[in-house]
Amino acid sequence: MKSEDVARYLLENPQFFEEHAELLSHVVIPHPHGGRTISITERQMLSLRDKNRQLEGKMGELLQFGEENDVISEKMHRLAVAIISASSFQAVVHSLNFHLRDDFAIPQFALRLWDRPANVAELPEFAEVSDELQSFAETLMQPYCGSTSGFETSSWFGEASKHVRSQALIALRNGGGTMGMIALGSEDAQRFYAGMGTLYLERLGEMASGALARVLRLV
Repeated sequence: MKSEDVARYLLENPQFFEEHAELLSHVVIPHPHGGRTISITERQMLSLRDKNRQLEGKMGELLQFGEENDVISEKMHRLAVAIISASSFQAVVHSLNFHLRDDFAIPQFALRLWDRPANVAELPEFAEVSDELQSFAETLMQPYCGSTSGFETSSWFGEASKHVRSQALIALRNGGGTMGMIALGSEDAQRFYAGMGTLYLERLGEMASGALARVLRLV
């Protein structure tokens, strides 16, 4: 009889050990960590302890993730309150820059908007952006995270541009179209990487879009 047949028989006949309970104390198997043999009952207890340790480890990870999400949510809340309270375009930009740098430790922030209102000064946020980048922003279903290589956004960070190794690009939308883009930069090549979660970046884009659209209508 093959071992597979024995395993199948025991699975199909769970009453076997009820009828032969004495076997549980007589049959010995190797200890999972070597050194001696143990009974099936003892082996089962060790297996349960191992599973409990694994569950405790996973629970610890979940608690840690929960605590980290709580911290991020609190930071997002402070940012939301700040830009909602801002009464001018420059106040919104200042709030974004301040909270992203101080709360989220994102060293580089840049903003570009496609259309400058006639009565707004020529600010860096309204500097010319290529048609290619505007088209790219239109196609972004979620923020882009990765290298700055090949992107004109690499020059948006001024003197720090040569040190930026990773970036996040967030399209800003107003109604059905794209009104601009936020670029976040870091000297850490792994700060913004392809495949990372973008939920909070998406929320940032939505909040910034709403705040900017509001203040631009006021000027």
